[in-house]
Amino acid sequence: MRKGEQTRQEIIRKAAPIFNQRGYDGAALSDLMRATGLEKGGIYRHFSSKEALAAEAFDYAWRETLDARIHDLGTISNTVDRLKQLVANFVERRGTIPGGCPLLNTAIDTDDGNSVLRERARKALRGWRSYVVSIVSAGIEAREIQPRVDPKKLATLIISSLEGAIMLYRLERSAEALRAVQAHLDNYLETDVRVPSK
Repeated sequence: MRKGEQTRQEIIRKAAPIFNQRGYDGAALSDLMRATGLEKGGIYRHFSSKEALAAEAFDYAWRETLDARIHDLGTISNTVDRLKQLVANFVERRGTIPGGCPLLNTAIDTDDGNSVLRERARKALRGWRSYVVSIVSAGIEAREIQPRVDPKKLATLIISSLEGAIMLYRLERSAEALRAVQAHLDNYLETDVRVPSK
């Protein structure tokens, strides 16, 4: 990797927690300069605007977060067990990027504003949902998941339950909601989703 690209990636890595914790409007250029050790011109030599940097920082934060959530899932052969591990990873690996879930943060931050970041968050959600749908579909095909299960609906249930629990965790500073959602999803996956063993 060339030096210019290394610098660019380092700016993204250092800017990601700032945008994730403070939002687009709350991330001051002075904070970004302090974090990166660069002057304004040094940052804008690599990015055309603050919005362009924020979009790249979101992509980086989301990649890091998703990687933690799907960590080692490929080593689990049964699809229901894979979904349960996905839930466990979500609950246990919350602190990948300071500030919490970049998808939830960006969705809220861009609710009535920044269309570029909003589209990045929508794309991330579509990708995550597609990933979960692919696990469920593979489970139906392998006869590990009940054929009546709608893959998209199950993916939406899992994602919305977990993201809602993260919101409660952030507000209450207690993992109780996360643990309750994990227990509920685990039970649901076992009793309503898994094909019973004969």
